[in-house]
Amino acid sequence: MPHISRKPPGKTVRPAKMRSGTSLVRGLGAALALATAWAGGATYYLIFHDEVLARFVSQQSTMQYGYESRIAALRLELERTTLEQVTTRDGLATRLKDLSRRQAALESRQGVLSTLAGEAPGRHLPETTVEEEAPLDPAARRPGTAAKPFPTPEPSTDFLDLRGARESARRTGITVAHLERRLDGLAEAQSRAIAGIGANAGRTVQRLRGLVARIGLDPSRFETREAGLGGPLVPLSDDPFGLAVAQAQRVVAEAAGLRRIAEALPLRRPIAGSAPVSSTFGARLDPFTRGYALHTGLDLRAETGEPARATAAGRVTVADYNGGYGHMVEIDHGHGLATRYAHLSAYAVIPGQWVAAGAVVGRVGSTGRSTGSHLHYETRIDGEPVDPQRFLRVADALDP
Repeated sequence: MPHISRKPPGKTVRPAKMRSGTSLVRGLGAALALATAWAGGATYYLIFHDEVLARFVSQQSTMQYGYESRIAALRLELERTTLEQVTTRDGLATRLKDLSRRQAALESRQGVLSTLAGEAPGRHLPETTVEEEAPLDPAARRPGTAAKPFPTPEPSTDFLDLRGARESARRTGITVAHLERRLDGLAEAQSRAIAGIGANAGRTVQRLRGLVARIGLDPSRFETREAGLGGPLVPLSDDPFGLAVAQAQRVVAEAAGLRRIAEALPLRRPIAGSAPVSSTFGARLDPFTRGYALHTGLDLRAETGEPARATAAGRVTVADYNGGYGHMVEIDHGHGLATRYAHLSAYAVIPGQWVAAGAVVGRVGSTGRSTGSHLHYETRIDGEPVDPQRFLRVADALDP
């Protein structure tokens, strides 16, 4: 039976030559596609090369500008902070210099206060030193040296240290502000002290003027006429403290002058203790004639030999027997004031001798026109006898 060749349906059997041609065609197609792709890429690169490059350059420029802007901002912040520190340092240096100047002024004022306070003992004066709080160099406080303020912090050049530098400047500013408040308080205390000294001296002036007036003397009697004075007019400073000092000095000087006047007055007792008065000043029955006569002094009971003492400082003008006075000592106290100590039994001074207040000038006796042992004590103003009680009554009103 003859062989019949069977082929699967729908499939054509091609010869080997035909299959080889097909493969070649496919290879050529692939090569053509590759060439086309390369040509397209090359064409795209050639066409869009400038745009890509420009975009790349733009991105790089943007990044560079960003870094430069950040660096510029950091540099600006650093310069600003450095400038702030320099300004702060200069400001602190100025404030510290002002503190040193003010402290020197307060110390000078304290010297004035101490001098004036000598006329008003017992007053408390404020201390001016702020060394326990002011950061000053201890070595600079030796006599003859000036105070050196502590150094202010130098501006930092490291941006990372800016916060610490600012904090240091802040603390320094707080310390300086505290010292300024401290000096303000001291200045106020000194102003109160000078006002108190002036007020105290004013009260002393009024009291001493009253005492002198009660004695019956005019304070102008004790004023010394100054020599010719002159010179250009230089107005006082308008500084309140300086004006207060000038006013206080004037009142204190007046008080001191009145106190010297009071000390020169015969206000002490010629016999120690409270010697009883046997006869007062003025009209009385004379012990010898039994008629009325002027008694020019004060008779004080005392035993013979008891010391008679000067009631004020002065120069002895008489130490001799003087008629009815018996043995008598007379002392000139200046400004027309004189005292007499009569009926003495003995002298303790000689004419021309300067005696202090309370010095023994003689011994009590009964010489001259006397009926018994006692001291006849006289006070005279411009040669005229006045009642010694005018002086003795105000003795206890003086300062001890």
